[in-house]
Amino acid sequence: MTDTPLPTDRAALLQRLAEPVRYDLAVVGGGATGLGVALDAAQRGHRVLLVEAHDFAKGTSSRATKLVHGGVRYLAQGDIHLVREALHERVHILHSAPHLAQPLAFVMPSYKLWETPFYGVGLKLYDLLAGSAGLGRTEWLGAGQTQRLLPGVQPQGLKGGVKYWDGQFDDARLALALARTAAQYGALLLNYCEALEVLHEGGSAVGLRLRDAESGREFCVQAGCIVNATGVWVDALRQQDARAAGQTVQPMVEPSQGVHLVVDQSFLPGEHALLVPSTHDGRVLFAVPWLGKLILGTTDTPRTDVPLEPRPLAAEVDFILTEAARYLRRAPARTDILSSWAGMRPLVKPSDEPGATKAISREHTVRVARSGLVTVTGGKWTTYRAMAEDVLQHCVDSGRLPPRGPSRTARLTLVGAAGAQTAPISGPQGLHTYGGEAAAVAALPGAGHWLAGGLSEAMVRFAARFEYARTVEDVLARRCRLLFLDAAQAAGAAPAVADILRQELGRDPDAGGFEQLAAAYAKAPA
Repeated sequence: MTDTPLPTDRAALLQRLAEPVRYDLAVVGGGATGLGVALDAAQRGHRVLLVEAHDFAKGTSSRATKLVHGGVRYLAQGDIHLVREALHERVHILHSAPHLAQPLAFVMPSYKLWETPFYGVGLKLYDLLAGSAGLGRTEWLGAGQTQRLLPGVQPQGLKGGVKYWDGQFDDARLALALARTAAQYGALLLNYCEALEVLHEGGSAVGLRLRDAESGREFCVQAGCIVNATGVWVDALRQQDARAAGQTVQPMVEPSQGVHLVVDQSFLPGEHALLVPSTHDGRVLFAVPWLGKLILGTTDTPRTDVPLEPRPLAAEVDFILTEAARYLRRAPARTDILSSWAGMRPLVKPSDEPGATKAISREHTVRVARSGLVTVTGGKWTTYRAMAEDVLQHCVDSGRLPPRGPSRTARLTLVGAAGAQTAPISGPQGLHTYGGEAAAVAALPGAGHWLAGGLSEAMVRFAARFEYARTVEDVLARRCRLLFLDAAQAAGAAPAVADILRQELGRDPDAGGFEQLAAAYAKAPA
C-alpha cells in the first residue's frame, strides 16, 4: 500500500471497467458490508470489483447512531455470543481508523433507586465479556456525579447513574476509508454504477451487466463469484437472479426504519453521551454528542416499502422529542431541530429455502442461491469485518472463490490512520477527520477558504480528486457531514461546493437536487 492518495478519476476507472478482465469476486453494494467484503478479498490477493448504484454509504451505512458498540440491549435478551463478538470487533474498528473512531463514555441516569444497581451489574458483565478488549471500567455514580458528567440532564428525581464505555465513529467516512483502502490493494470500485442484472450460463451466475449512471454506457463483466450486499434492497437482485433460471424466491428482508434528530449540543454539554435503556414503551433513547452537535434517537418502525430517501414520520419525531424532554433539563422542540434523517434496517425473515444458512452472528444472514449468487444482509456496522469473513467463507465453501488463506483484516489500518492526530469525534468536524492525510488536504488550493463550519474549499477538491465525490450531496452528506449536522448550513454552502466541483469534474454536480434534499432534512414532519 502507498501513503500517497490514489486519484479517483472517473474516466480512468471506467476505462479499467471496460477491460476484458475476469474478476475473482464482484460485489454489488457499497455499504459497510459490501465494502468490508471487497477489502478482505482484495487484501487476500483476489481480483475484486465493487459497484454501487448510488454513492458509497448512501443508504443505511451513513445513517447509523454513530456508535461502535457491543449492544448493551442484547444483554437483556441473553444473546451473550453476539455481545461478545461485537465487543471484540469494536476494538478492531478503533484500531483500524483512530481518526474516525474513538472510545466514548456513556452515562445512564437513574430515576428509580433500583436502576443504578440493576443496570450497574449488567454493565459489569459487559466489562467482563469485553475482557482485554474493554475501553474503560464501569462506575456507579451518585446524583451529584451524574449531574457533573451530564450537565444538561433533568435533575428532578435523579437518584444516580452508571457510567460505562463504548465507541463512536463517523460512519460515512469510515465507509469511504474502506473503499479507498480496498483500492490501495488493487480492487476496482465504482459508485454510480448500477448492476442491472446477473448474467448466467447454464443456470450459473457468471457475471453482471452494469450501467454507468452518468453516461448511460453499459458494461458486461465476468466474475467467478458474485456477492449481493445491497442491504435492505437485496431482494431485487435475488429475484432477478431467480427469474433468469425460471425460479422464484421469497423476500428475505422485513424493513424497519430508525430516525435520528440533531439539535445544538447546548442541550447536553460535555463529552459524555446519555443512554436510557428502557423508555416508557420499552425502547432505547440515545443523546450522543457528535461532531459538535447532539444526536437524539432512535426509533424502530416497520415499513413495507424501501425508499432510497426515507423520511421521519411525525409520530417518530414526537416520540424522540417527548422522551428527550423527560431526561433533559431543557426540552428540545421541533424548532430546535437542525437536521433529521431516517435509515432503513434490513431485518431478516426466517426461511426454509435451500441455501439459507445461519451465519456467525445472529444479526446477519448469508444465503447461497442455486445459481451461486451469494447474498448477505442484516448485521450492523460494528461487526462488518466479521461479516465479511463469513461471506468469503461461504464463497469458498460454495466452490465459487478459490481459497487464498485466512482473513488478515483484524490488524489492518485504513487509509488516513498512519500519523493520525486524533481529536474526539464528539468535537466539531474539521481537518482532523482526515487523519494522516490532513497535510495532503491542506496543500490543495483553498485550504484557508472556509465554506461552512468544518468544510474548506480544499476539502471539496480533495473529495473530487481522491474520494470518488461526484455530486454536491456526496460532499455535503458523506465526505463532510454537514447535511446530517445542520441542513440549513449545508444548503447555504451548496452553491459554492457546486462551483468547485464543476472546476474539478467538468460536469454539473446537481446542486438543485441537493437543495431540495437539504430542505427535507431541515424540516421535521409535524
